[in-house]
Amino acid sequence: MTSAPPLPLALPAPYGSCPFTPPPAYTEAAGRAPVTRSVLPDGSACWLVTGYQEVRSVLSDARFSADARTPGFPFLSPGQRELATARPSFIRMDDPEHARLRRMVTKDFLVRRVEELRPGIQRIVDEQLDAMLAGGQPADLVRDFALPIPSLVICLMLGVPYEDHDRFQSLSRTLLDNTASHDEVSAAHVELTTFLERLAELKSRAPGDDILSRLAARPDLTPQQVASLGFLLLVTGHESTANMTAISVCALLRDPARTARLRADPARIPAAVEELLRHLTIIHLGLARAAKEDVEVGGVTVRAGEGVLCMLSTANRDPALFGDDADTLDLERDARRHMAFGFGVHQCLGQTLARVELQLILATLLRRVPTLRPAVPESELSYTERNIVYGLRELPVAW
Repeated sequence: MTSAPPLPLALPAPYGSCPFTPPPAYTEAAGRAPVTRSVLPDGSACWLVTGYQEVRSVLSDARFSADARTPGFPFLSPGQRELATARPSFIRMDDPEHARLRRMVTKDFLVRRVEELRPGIQRIVDEQLDAMLAGGQPADLVRDFALPIPSLVICLMLGVPYEDHDRFQSLSRTLLDNTASHDEVSAAHVELTTFLERLAELKSRAPGDDILSRLAARPDLTPQQVASLGFLLLVTGHESTANMTAISVCALLRDPARTARLRADPARIPAAVEELLRHLTIIHLGLARAAKEDVEVGGVTVRAGEGVLCMLSTANRDPALFGDDADTLDLERDARRHMAFGFGVHQCLGQTLARVELQLILATLLRRVPTLRPAVPESELSYTERNIVYGLRELPVAW
């Protein structure tokens, strides 16, 4: 099987007719085999891992490195190479350094701590919804609701002034854009880390009750290392949840009857969030790893120095685990084994926070705005198909 011809993929692969379905090229690869030889945009080869068990195996195997400096590590663009290798955050490190840095912020995202934040998050949700409704219709659910909520929450947790949100949101969009050049990503990276370094230095002199203050007080971290940790939490802490919020609302509004059933039984919302996370997995381009030694995966041998892309979007639709209707959004499904947040030691640190935010957002929208509806035909919606995190550019709604 290792001698099979590579499957030429123009990554990011073009999307098909359904915006909620992974690109057909990924589905084609999954249909051929759970591990398929593929070609990256720069002409280098890598393995595309599309099966659920195979993705789980790679992400839990220490022989696959998350360090972007590892030989063979796959990149989808020069900009992403720059982002992953310039002052890498702990998600681009292997243990023990990865574990050492991750432990410094783990307690802030534990279930107990996030549950304590629930009332405060609910207040933010209500305030943003009040503002959106007061602004008249149609409104852009992305700009007016989905994006401000996680931005406000992560700013509060980190100690980043929310008045800087336009700045870091704009920089984040550049950093997550696969079409951004090396120079554009580098400039955005420098600007955001410089901003966070200066903030960390201020926190060291006048600390508050926030994550950056606690990190800045540690004698074993430099301001640059504090900025690196803050950079990861700030960018991922708002962008992913904002995109997941908008696309989830869009998917629900497609089927008013299904939405009405969920509104009538709000106790089902946590389970519905898990199914939405599974079905709409917003990391379409895969999690990158590189083999440090020869490893057998899905019947093929991945050699040392070869890269792999773990495709969460196809893994979460693997019929071997989720049944023959895995491509269907079924809010009654038990989807708790999905891998929308990854798997293994690098599994998303903020997953509990994201779940609580999504639960509160959807419950509040369903309860307070029962007449919410799209303000434009679905065909007119524009998606962030070239970004690391998939989502909607805007979602006009009325009520």
